[in-house]
Amino acid sequence: MPSAPRRRSVDTRFAADIDRFLDDLTAQRRFSAHTVRNYGNDLRDWGRWCARKKVDPYAPGHRDLRLYLADLAAAQYAPATVNRRLSSLRACYRWLVVEGKAAVNPAEVMQSLKKPQRLPRRISPDEMVRILSVNGPLAPDGSLRTQTNEQLRDQALLEFLYACGARISEASNLKLADVDFTHLQVKVVGKGDKQRLIPIHELAVEAMRAYADIARPAFLAGKPPVPEFFVSTRGNRMSTDAMRKMFKATLAKAGVSQAYSPHDMRHTFASDLLEGGADLRSVQEMLGHSSLSTTQIYTHLSADRLTRVHRQAHPRG
Repeated sequence: MPSAPRRRSVDTRFAADIDRFLDDLTAQRRFSAHTVRNYGNDLRDWGRWCARKKVDPYAPGHRDLRLYLADLAAAQYAPATVNRRLSSLRACYRWLVVEGKAAVNPAEVMQSLKKPQRLPRRISPDEMVRILSVNGPLAPDGSLRTQTNEQLRDQALLEFLYACGARISEASNLKLADVDFTHLQVKVVGKGDKQRLIPIHELAVEAMRAYADIARPAFLAGKPPVPEFFVSTRGNRMSTDAMRKMFKATLAKAGVSQAYSPHDMRHTFASDLLEGGADLRSVQEMLGHSSLSTTQIYTHLSADRLTRVHRQAHPRG
């Protein structure tokens, strides 16, 4: 029986430069760990492709890049994934040119694939109630529940995500000092280290305060203090991976679609605000979008709902 073909490894020098580039993304540009991990996976895949095709990774031509992207398309990668790979290459080669390790950036002139606009996924009010009831202070029969420390933390996190539309990375990096219970607001640090103040409602404050007063000190008992607000049972910053795992477990317990992600809490926050009468600029500021056009996608969700309501309620349908 013939042996399986051996997987080519990335050129040693190129692999080392990938690591240095990723370090630069983390230290200088403050990219999230999730984004840096994706960039690393993308660039190493490209490095392996170069090794298989005997292409010098420091001097690929436009034709080489087109062949690589064609291979990705032939393997039925989604347009969004192909575009992300191209974005990773564009950023890396831009860095290599600055470092004097590549003469040109071959990805600079490559066009991204057009992809159909997909509306953000929104969690329905009924589903949101079920999600926020899993770890809440009330049992399914309406009686008071004695919450465990983990339930207190998980409820505080879920309420926080829905109350202010924060990204999961922003929740993981939220500092205790940035939560202002007195004025019902939090300071969130987003992409590019941009800070924004977001008001939070009393239900979220109540859940976050219960966690801060009871569960958080219990998790940190006998351990060095940490500045982050959300911590693990071992007293460390709660990672984005741990938050995503908790969210999926909560969906299962709530009997809600497993297709939802923590980012859909952000989408739902924005959609609910706009539907409730908030102006687009205010929602843009709370979400931390640099461009209003990014926020405008949520107006489509509200328009779709208005259309459905109109068809259901108007005498002529």
